Amino acid sequence: MGSCWEGIDESRLLIAPVPGAYGDGSARFLSLRHPKSGVRTSYLLCNGLLQELHWFKQPYGSWFLGDYVSEDGSLYTATPIDPVFIMLPLFEDARMKKGDDPGKFRQLDEILFVNDYPGYQQLFSIAKDCMEIVCESKAYINYPHLLCKYAEIGSTKFFRLDDKKVFAWLHYKVCQLKQTLPALDQNYAAREEKDTLADSVSILGEYLKDDPWLKLLCDHFKLNLPEAKRIAADIEVCPSAIESPVGSSNFSQGKSTSEKKTGRNVKQAKKVKVETESRNIKEMFTRASRRRN
Repeated sequence: MGSCWEGIDESRLLIAPVPGAYGDGSARFLSLRHPKSGVRTSYLLCNGLLQELHWFKQPYGSWFLGDYVSEDGSLYTATPIDPVFIMLPLFEDARMKKGDDPGKFRQLDEILFVNDYPGYQQLFSIAKDCMEIVCESKAYINYPHLLCKYAEIGSTKFFRLDDKKVFAWLHYKVCQLKQTLPALDQNYAAREEKDTLADSVSILGEYLKDDPWLKLLCDHFKLNLPEAKRIAADIEVCPSAIESPVGSSNFSQGKSTSEKKTGRNVKQAKKVKVETESRNIKEMFTRASRRRN
């Protein structure tokens, strides 16, 4: 692929769905807040689906792209992410909850209006379809001197995050991960059920703020919050977004599947041997042409 962000002239290699293969056929990069850290992070909206970006780079490497050599051997991958994780902090702030008060109902366009982050407004249709799983919603239509409840198409819909719905959704996610992890790797299959449960919570914790959601899960499953966070750091699954060396794009830096640790008992990977006498590939081709002349 060519330049993957404005202001970057160099080419980058990205593995992602082909625009137009399904959905609305469009693709664009969006700058959004990471749901846990709040750091500006790049996401890919492709064919109507939101994708998170991961960055992987070997110590040495380049890509041959047709007759062009990309000196940057980095590999970027786009993988689907549940947009509810991305929306959750916005909806939490929008309801302005105080104490036992459940908070206010807000219009979707108000919730998605975030200063310096116009990318959220591109997610309007996605949010409208997916956020009712964790929200209460009401529809209204305006009449002169009257605001009455109305549920038909064309009315204005208001949303308010519902704690019980959020917890039910998170609980379902934990149970699904707990069933899936043992099938992914034999190291998980050999682990105790409590450890697999802790790993499942810690993976979700990479997309959740500690308070209230991660703490709520830990309390429910009787897990220690610091321990769950430590496990997440150990297994390096679904890493938090950090700044990458690609300009100001701040891609999420991930690990390749072969490098992801699958448990606390997995042996540490061997260190890559440093090449002490490596030469620039352009210099090698130049010398070869000189010999032929």
